[in-house]
Amino acid sequence: MTLPAALPSPMHEALALAQLAIGLSDPNPRVGCVITTAEGRVIGRGHTQQAGGPHAEVMALRDVLAHGESTRGATAFVTLEPCSHHGRTPPCCDALIDAGLARVVMAVQDPNPLVAGQGAARLRAAGISVDEGELADEARELNIGFFSRMQRGRPWVRMKVAMTLDGRTALDNGVSQWITGEAARADGHSSRKRAGAVLTGVGTVLDDNPRLDVRLVETVLQPLRVIVDSRLDTPPGARILDAPGSVQLYAAQPDERRRAPLLARGAQITLVPGPSGKVDLAAMLLDLGRAGINELHVEAGHKLNGSFVREGLVDEFLIYIAPKLVGSGRELAAFGPLTRLEDGLALRFVSVTPIGDDLRIIARPATIR
Repeated sequence: MTLPAALPSPMHEALALAQLAIGLSDPNPRVGCVITTAEGRVIGRGHTQQAGGPHAEVMALRDVLAHGESTRGATAFVTLEPCSHHGRTPPCCDALIDAGLARVVMAVQDPNPLVAGQGAARLRAAGISVDEGELADEARELNIGFFSRMQRGRPWVRMKVAMTLDGRTALDNGVSQWITGEAARADGHSSRKRAGAVLTGVGTVLDDNPRLDVRLVETVLQPLRVIVDSRLDTPPGARILDAPGSVQLYAAQPDERRRAPLLARGAQITLVPGPSGKVDLAAMLLDLGRAGINELHVEAGHKLNGSFVREGLVDEFLIYIAPKLVGSGRELAAFGPLTRLEDGLALRFVSVTPIGDDLRIIARPATIR
């Protein structure tokens, strides 16, 4: 593993380790752990592996032993509360207790109801000192989707849009490739890598025939690809069905004639009809949450984007702005019309960053913190 040199503290290093679990540990949270001696010398490092594999604490304990060091009296810095339940692996708090640690510093409490403070309580009951709160905001941000799924039952919804300076995501004829440059496109694939699922609408499938997999950055896991397709209009020959990984279609109207060839291509189909005869997006998000999706990356057209915005389902906007003007064209999201400015969706900027020749803006609804 490669980490930046001279990190300010063991918890900063643990967060850097947790970053290495992006595209690897889903649906489990991204966790890093650093173990030090009582004097502060680092003797072990680890991060969460693929689901069913060792968690960060176990990896760090193994690293200590691999270097011939002792865990007795040591301190563990971990970015999320050690788990206290037996899921696919034994409880991490028991591993830390058995290793004879004297102290555990955890950034933030685990929102999983099966843990939620119980891990810390078991550590304290075993005589281990437990501190909480160091770099808590950063640790929560890294696992914002996991927190969303545990606390709201649905994924964190990130809507990605590439647009021109005059706010156009495509020309009137639908042409949109490529609005932004290579650096922005690679950065967008990094966001896909973060997500448990990448979603688009059937209109985009028909117009652009995308793959929607992660190609421009390295990843271990490919996200689930999701198509909102009320009438099952997705062609069985669509490229999205050829890309590695699974495909989930959400439909509103049963049609066995169209359903059979899609199932034959390996797609999964779930009916979530809404009152309008289209897919119930809120119900779809709950279903994705039950499937273990932490972060949902939306790359859709202006109509489906507008539906997400109108229904208040977008948690974060990831917008790439190219320094060009095209005049008329398709907008970011088709919703409204509004009659009062105060009825618009109020956002706050989280970050504004140059990416190659383009600009990346991350913005969230003002009510989300």
